[in-house]
Amino acid sequence: MLMPKRVKFRKAQRGRRKGKAKRGSSVAFGDFGLKALEPEWITSRQIEACRVALSRKMKRDGKVWIRIFPDKPVSKKPLETRMGKGKGAPEFWVAVIKPGRILFEVSGVSRELAHEALTLCSHKLPIKTKVVARPDYE
Repeated sequence: MLMPKRVKFRKAQRGRRKGKAKRGSSVAFGDFGLKALEPEWITSRQIEACRVALSRKMKRDGKVWIRIFPDKPVSKKPLETRMGKGKGAPEFWVAVIKPGRILFEVSGVSRELAHEALTLCSHKLPIKTKVVARPDYE
């Protein structure tokens, strides 16, 4: 599971999910990418499920880039606990996704296989996505 080695603060506030992605919105490393169309938190478990689905579908040829990293802790209070007594303990880690962000990239495989693999990957995610190609890809 992905998570930071260390962070400045153990607990974070929720924040807001408005606006579009300023950076990370173009295919930079591979030939094809999976682009987010909605704002959402994506957990480290969902990222790992996508990585496994991609590598299995492509039968380990080609290369996969994960362009997102879960660096925000989400805390939860235990079940059936009364209100108050402070904020809960960090439970899992999420990556904050804004519309336009490239989540995964692949290269070294055909257009059809890349499209199939990235579509399979998108079924593991809680948001709408689309498969995009690098602008100078033939």
